[in-house]
Amino acid sequence: MNIIIREAKIIDSKSPFHNKTVDILIVDGFIKKIGNSLPNLEKADELSLDNLHVSQGWFDSSVSLGEPGFEDRETISNGLNVAAKSGFTAIALQPNSFPIIDNQSQVNFVVNKAHGFATQLFPIGALTKGSEGKDMAELYDMKKAGAIAFGDYTKSLNNANLLKIALQYVQDFDGLVIAFAQDENIKGNGVANEGVVSTRLGLKGIPNLGEELQIARNLFLLEYTGGKLHIPTISTKKSVQLIKEAKANGLNVTCSVAVHNLVLTDEKLEEFDTRAKVSPPLRTETDRKALLKGIKDGTIDMITSDHNPIDIEHKKMEFDTAKNGTIGLESAFGALMTVLSLETVIEKLTSGKTTFGIDIQTINEGSKANITLFNPEPKGIFTKSSILSKSKNSAFLGTEIKGKVHGIVNQGQLILA
Repeated sequence: MNIIIREAKIIDSKSPFHNKTVDILIVDGFIKKIGNSLPNLEKADELSLDNLHVSQGWFDSSVSLGEPGFEDRETISNGLNVAAKSGFTAIALQPNSFPIIDNQSQVNFVVNKAHGFATQLFPIGALTKGSEGKDMAELYDMKKAGAIAFGDYTKSLNNANLLKIALQYVQDFDGLVIAFAQDENIKGNGVANEGVVSTRLGLKGIPNLGEELQIARNLFLLEYTGGKLHIPTISTKKSVQLIKEAKANGLNVTCSVAVHNLVLTDEKLEEFDTRAKVSPPLRTETDRKALLKGIKDGTIDMITSDHNPIDIEHKKMEFDTAKNGTIGLESAFGALMTVLSLETVIEKLTSGKTTFGIDIQTINEGSKANITLFNPEPKGIFTKSSILSKSKNSAFLGTEIKGKVHGIVNQGQLILA
């Protein structure tokens, strides 16, 4: 594939062309030339789009796809196409399929399924067998097969000693442990954030304390063992403070926040819409503002869509019994642009590559073409017609968005939305 991208404004703080509007010539998957009014000597296809901006390809650190086992929710092939058209050149796949991705053969299966797509898939292996929290899974074998980290999706590890052993064990091969934080005993039968809204609606509450106690415990374990720990999808003001203090004390800890926790609050539950039932739950405006502050001051390392397709049979039901989860790939950029600056959004959609050991390709001559194409300006409403996923369980339906994703260039392919 040879292509010239015309008059594109580069948003890449690591590139010498940052904030410059230029032409980009891509030949055989690599950036051959960047400049003004480049001649088309290669007889390349030309791409010209209104107010076109480009950045390093975006990376999503938490994506569920269903396959194998839950293909009715989403398949790997369609999920990767959705990711590409949503601006993501790479995703980390959660292990919550059926069977759970907890061994080398399961890692090989999803890696082979993803071969040849423009969006690259990097598997997360389960930390424990069957994600049951009892016995450690085959971490080293999964690492050799291509797993980039180990964690049990939306499940906290109650056994502190098992987490301690895992943190010690993975240091032999520079592994990354992911520790979701939610004390199940404190959560109990809770289904929504504990507060004014849950009380008014008669929903059982999940206290902030359940997340914060678990984070504090896990940080103590990390201090004891050393190693690398990633805390995904934090949701409370106190969680941000705990991680900020841990980083100041020199601990090797990173964290992420989900788009919906940055944009929405528990007020979204007023109509008992189960599409807004997520884990961790939507919190208060105070928590949302603290998360935004944590993004801006660097405490929170990355933003994830936490894309989790759920079939209608498990969503269109009583709030108490509906499954947690919202899709988020399609709405991620547009929703973030309503609460953060463009440069911050791009930084937090690309910075996770460092944590997960994924190669970073700056936009420069000689680099591999790993690029996201977008227009940051158009405003609109996120509607069902915007959803490309097989499942339609989006918490953002009917909300305002800003910006339009045009697609990606990666793996020698151009994918346009």
